Amino acid sequence: MSCLHHLSPLHNWEVGATIVPILQMGKLRPHRTGPATQICMTSKLLSPLILQRGFWVWASESREPACIPQSQDSALCEGSPDLPVSFSPNLLSLSFVRTGVTQLKAGSFLRIPSLHLLLFTSNSFSVIEDDAFAGLSHLQYLFIEDNEIGSISKNALRGLRSLTHLSLANNHLEALPRFLFRGLETLTHVDLRGNPFQCDCRVLWLLQWMPTVNASVGTGACAGPAALSHMQLRHLDPETFKCRAIELSWFQTVGESALSVEPFSYEGEPHIVLAQPFAGRCLILSWDYSLQRFRPEEELPAPSVVSCKPLVLGPSLFVLAARLWGGSQLWARPSPGLRLAPTQTLAPRRLLRPNDAELLWLEGQPCFVVADASKAGSTTLLCRDGPGFYPHQSLHAWHRDTDAEALELDGRPHLLLASASQRPVLFHWTGGRFERRTDIPEAEDVYATRHFQAGGDVFLCLTRYIGDSMVMRWDGSMFRLLQQLPSRGAHVFQPLLIARDQLAILGSDFAFSQVLRLEPDKGLLEPLQELGPPALVAPRAFAHITMAGRRFLFAACFKGPTQIYQHHEIDLSA
Repeated sequence: MSCLHHLSPLHNWEVGATIVPILQMGKLRPHRTGPATQICMTSKLLSPLILQRGFWVWASESREPACIPQSQDSALCEGSPDLPVSFSPNLLSLSFVRTGVTQLKAGSFLRIPSLHLLLFTSNSFSVIEDDAFAGLSHLQYLFIEDNEIGSISKNALRGLRSLTHLSLANNHLEALPRFLFRGLETLTHVDLRGNPFQCDCRVLWLLQWMPTVNASVGTGACAGPAALSHMQLRHLDPETFKCRAIELSWFQTVGESALSVEPFSYEGEPHIVLAQPFAGRCLILSWDYSLQRFRPEEELPAPSVVSCKPLVLGPSLFVLAARLWGGSQLWARPSPGLRLAPTQTLAPRRLLRPNDAELLWLEGQPCFVVADASKAGSTTLLCRDGPGFYPHQSLHAWHRDTDAEALELDGRPHLLLASASQRPVLFHWTGGRFERRTDIPEAEDVYATRHFQAGGDVFLCLTRYIGDSMVMRWDGSMFRLLQQLPSRGAHVFQPLLIARDQLAILGSDFAFSQVLRLEPDKGLLEPLQELGPPALVAPRAFAHITMAGRRFLFAACFKGPTQIYQHHEIDLSA
């Protein structure tokens, strides 16, 4: 053992323009014996010390290449087994070539905040972690080229607020994480060429980002999928990517069975009213902001009810309760703070067996149309006259109507009636009355009809219990068949516009209810998902409501409880 006493030049060694304390070399151990520091080592350990270009450089016994200083403020690390742990605080440029580094970890360069240029080429590392370049607030040039990188974390470049030139060229990146370039406001040049990008939803954010930055971006070509292979990324149209998915997941159960469900807004708050025949009531639900659930707000006694139809006129709330026995009633609440009370029995001699009720506006006045399924009764149009609603017109007598649907065609009110005895009949409003216009061909045994609009066209969903349900489109003179869907046991085929998606739900008594989505490119409804679990038991009606920034789907079931589902949007490009 020999000791070098007061050897001040060796207190710190400059290795390739970086300063590495002897303590961190793992072989030299400083021993403090008094005011001065003694550095003791065996003669065997002295041999790795060599002097290169005026710098002390550590050379391993295996003669592996080391970090070589190129000048006072730059260094080159070639063939190093790992990253040096300490550097000169004044280093401006650092390059790594063919090193054995396997990954860039967080905070790898915290000790050299002065860096302006950092280069990695032909290295074997495959992963760059979050905050790998933390502390390099002055870095302007970052070149990571010709490496084995297959993954880069979304926050890997966080904190590089002075970065102007970035190259990730010629690596193995199939995609880049969204927000990778967030906070890099000074970028002027980005090179992504030479990577095997998979041009699916994972590159959508990149296509949307490129037009928003003041930087030249070299993106290269797609490696897949096969249909896009070799196509330049800059030639891809973001509008052609379908990267949104939706999901309806179970949220809540409302105990009693129901035949209809209707949304309405009163005093700025969304509400739902359910027709519950076995409970003998119309049940109004509102949102409980404390429990974040739907709760009963008020119930209206209505034995054998089949439909509860709400109408809001200013501060007044009306609910039409269509009942099989005992007469249909109109309930009213003149102003907020009061309870709903029965005010009128509706057309007792005409409405003998109501099956459906709809609200429509005619010449600026609200009206109800009640479809009657009794052979002795008749579907009746009830319009407001003073404080109540009174018969304005009887329609379609003796046909046992099962459903009414109000719609607008060619700028005029129309009414579509489905019955058990003939094809659906279309009426149009003229001269203060509904007059027959046409029927719908090739539409026998239709139980119910619902319509929706998309792309300027009017579509019709026709429900059939036996046979296929149908989708039709208005061509200016009649509805023509567009699509048929197997639907044995269906009583409801309900279109709903939820967020940006035109959906249609085909309920069934014998199978899972199907959610379909209109594909604009094809103009057809395509399967999206099945509703459940829990499975719907004999669904009869569906309704959508937005509450507290969340979207919900209500499913009224005749042989089971009403189920509530929440609508979720999933971004596949994230």
